[in-house]
Amino acid sequence: MTEPASAAGNRAPLAAYAERIAPHNLAPLWDRLHHLVTPRPAGAARPALWAYDRVRPLLMEAGGLITAREAERRVLVLENPGLPGLNRITTSLYAGLQLVLPGEIAPAHRHTPTALRFVVDGEGAYTAVEGERTIMREGDFVITPNWTWHDHGNDSDRPMVWLDGLDIPMVQLLDASFVEPYTDDRQPAARPLGDSLARYGSGLLPVETRHRGRTSPIVSYPYDRTREALERMRRNEEWDPHQGLRMRYANPLTGDHAMPTIGAFIRLLPKGFATRGYRATDGTVFSVVEGSGRTELDGETLAWKRRDTFVVPSWRRHRHIADDEAVLFSFSDRPVQEKLDLWREERD
Repeated sequence: MTEPASAAGNRAPLAAYAERIAPHNLAPLWDRLHHLVTPRPAGAARPALWAYDRVRPLLMEAGGLITAREAERRVLVLENPGLPGLNRITTSLYAGLQLVLPGEIAPAHRHTPTALRFVVDGEGAYTAVEGERTIMREGDFVITPNWTWHDHGNDSDRPMVWLDGLDIPMVQLLDASFVEPYTDDRQPAARPLGDSLARYGSGLLPVETRHRGRTSPIVSYPYDRTREALERMRRNEEWDPHQGLRMRYANPLTGDHAMPTIGAFIRLLPKGFATRGYRATDGTVFSVVEGSGRTELDGETLAWKRRDTFVVPSWRRHRHIADDEAVLFSFSDRPVQEKLDLWREERD
């Protein structure tokens, strides 16, 4: 289509005007509005999958090159191929696979980003948060609230690998990042093993509960309890055609998400179950706990199996197909979007 003469005639003066105001740290919104407010989510993140059987040898190689103490955190960042160099798996979230070898300690520190740990491989290592140690087992979901002291150690006889998820990009956006090392590698024990789960995870609360902050007071959500909950819900046959059987980890004091900035979810898909097309604004990271299957999106197929990690970016229509009965853990920035009235979904 030929551009109207009036529009073509105005272009040169407008371009000259933009150049003239630039030294004053000014810019014309009319040149940038379509990039700032897009008709739909337009992030650069792409679908991607990290097969554990390929990543694990590289993690073990890193274990021979640098110790957990030297690295502070020996982690391979899961970097989205559409966001190179940004250390992000989605536009708003960071993810990595962390390795702690037998006998090692990842030194204690604290930071303003909130973190989750989801155990992918191994049993017997621990994480300690504010003086409470929890023993980690495959499938456990562990929370590190922001600005809490935490350290990791492995007293078992085998390597431990878990998925780290943090809200680092959000904290960077707000320019509110702080980190502080502890005075020793380990923090002293202040509470008995499993104290937070005993206090807050039974459906009963101490009468004088005084918990500060918006993060769940439970440090660890053990997978055996999570799996039992899925089986109880399975008996109700309440299968969502777009989700399978999906539950979220909750803060027992408020009923809200377990963390204020990161939503964590668990999903059961029976063998042969194929979800209908679905998309939502929260880009989502998945870890395969059990089974195998595939996710179809944007003309691509991500074939996954136990211990693999994959990501579905914001507003990408997708469907999951379970080749075997599958359990998928996932996390996203949905709590933030909900609180800002931004979250939306679309179901086929």
